Amino acid sequence: MSQNVVILGSTGSIGESALQVAAHLGDAVRIVGLAAGSRSERLAEQVAEFGCKWAYIADPEKARGLGARLPDGCRAVQTDRTLCELVAAPDVDIVLCAIVGTAGLRPVLAAIEAGKDIALASKEVLVMAGATVMDCVRRQGVRLLPVDSEHCALFQCLDQKPSAEISRLILTASGGPFRGASADDLCAVTPEQALAHPTWNMGRKITIDSATLMNKGLELIEAHWLFGVAPDTLDVVVHPQSIVHSMVEFVDGSILAQMGLPDMRLPIQYCLTYPKRCPSLQRPMPFDEALTLDFEPPDVQNFPALRLAKDAICAGGTMPAVFNAANEVAVDAFCHDNCSFPGISCTVDAVMQAHDILPASGLDSILAADAWARRYATECLGVVNR
Repeated sequence: MSQNVVILGSTGSIGESALQVAAHLGDAVRIVGLAAGSRSERLAEQVAEFGCKWAYIADPEKARGLGARLPDGCRAVQTDRTLCELVAAPDVDIVLCAIVGTAGLRPVLAAIEAGKDIALASKEVLVMAGATVMDCVRRQGVRLLPVDSEHCALFQCLDQKPSAEISRLILTASGGPFRGASADDLCAVTPEQALAHPTWNMGRKITIDSATLMNKGLELIEAHWLFGVAPDTLDVVVHPQSIVHSMVEFVDGSILAQMGLPDMRLPIQYCLTYPKRCPSLQRPMPFDEALTLDFEPPDVQNFPALRLAKDAICAGGTMPAVFNAANEVAVDAFCHDNCSFPGISCTVDAVMQAHDILPASGLDSILAADAWARRYATECLGVVNR
């Protein structure tokens, strides 16, 4: 039976990988709708290749000319409201969300409310609104399947084991391009250097986050909500080869790890075909060659993102949304040479310290905290750069 799939963020790296998986799976997957940010030409190519029923683009200027680019029979979606209606339509089985930032939150909640399964690659959805999203998932009885390689690995290792048997969830981190760098070295880092990730080929924002370890901080918050575990149950270990994607330690001392060569197409396929496993595009592990796996603790002094993330989990309420929003503003400033590399974490820290925590009681309070954090982070960066 074919799965009807919507991909939010289809022109990004995850979206492109998801479409490769869809082509590989053939009749097992049907792409009914695609949403993108601003790359209208690439979106139109994707629609033509997969015969989609509709397409949406967030950029208002690009949206005006989208209809003329689309083949006959494909609807150009003009508004966020219509997008939310279409992801909830009866012909949709699963929504893969790979939108960077806050834009994925409303359509994901709309899809969950309509009883759709979610394949989640957008960390911000759970970081900002973890309690709201997971309450909705439980109430509607849908599956939220993690696409992130680390969370997908944890999901596979846990395999519905009872929480009483779990001692630790251990997320692996490549360490990024500046593993072992001194504080002085980090002060001189340029955006070009930070975008040269040693293992993964990703978008700009997530690549910078991987360099600061902020990405791993976001993943800690995401794991807290996905698996319902306390902050002291979450750990990070640096593993430069990125072959062990994450591990679960059980109370008897046993550790289960999920391994594989770095390739996001495997976790994407796992989510789209769950609970079945099918032949994939993943290359087999070359065990006929020498293989070394290194592990070391993260440098929390020069990379304070992990501490800030755990602080955000412990604080609760609107603090994780503030953590995320401040980081987005600081990363954008860094990419435009308006913030130093260490200044990203410093900005997040300053915004968190200034925030008066409120209950994350609904979408409005979460988005209000997000907006406040963006304004305050911009003010902080303005003071630094005067």
